[in-house]
Amino acid sequence: MTALSNLTNLLGRLNAAVLTLGLWLGAGALGIMLVFILVQVFFRYILGDALAWSEEASRFLMLWMTGLMVPTAFRQGGFVAITMILDIFPRVIGTIIALLFLGLSAVLLFVGMRIGWAEATGLGGRFAMPAIAVPTSLDLSTWMKVPRSWMMASLAAGVTMMFVVNIELILRGLLELFGRGERLQPITTFGGLGAE
Repeated sequence: MTALSNLTNLLGRLNAAVLTLGLWLGAGALGIMLVFILVQVFFRYILGDALAWSEEASRFLMLWMTGLMVPTAFRQGGFVAITMILDIFPRVIGTIIALLFLGLSAVLLFVGMRIGWAEATGLGGRFAMPAIAVPTSLDLSTWMKVPRSWMMASLAAGVTMMFVVNIELILRGLLELFGRGERLQPITTFGGLGAE
């Protein structure tokens, strides 16, 4: 049990570091997305000429924001309605039910992870997004259309991070079930954004 609690605490520290980085990157994506939306509002409603790239870039950033921030919400809060129901049961029964939910979630997340990586690396990911291009030379003379795989990687990355969080939560649940929960470090991040 000591080795299992050490492994769980190590995985918890790793998740805290990765998810903190994800929170900051997700917040950055949200900020840039907001700028793109405001630019689109100006061009569409003030100048009467909508930009083609703004909406597509906003969707791209929204997917990355979601993929980077949702694993933190899953780790810190889980599902509020399920947590409230589990609180009415005695601790052992509630922990067993939570472990059953987490086991089912692990299966679903594993399937979702495989689908996400297949979408990012498959045929659909090889096509380019029609309105977004990035420079490929320092003098900005050459541009490349962004492949859809860059967008689909947000699904794969987000579900993979959720799967790793799910494994940590299962290990934590097992240790709590066997009365070793006092050896676990609390679930935290290394630095929040103040909006949690």
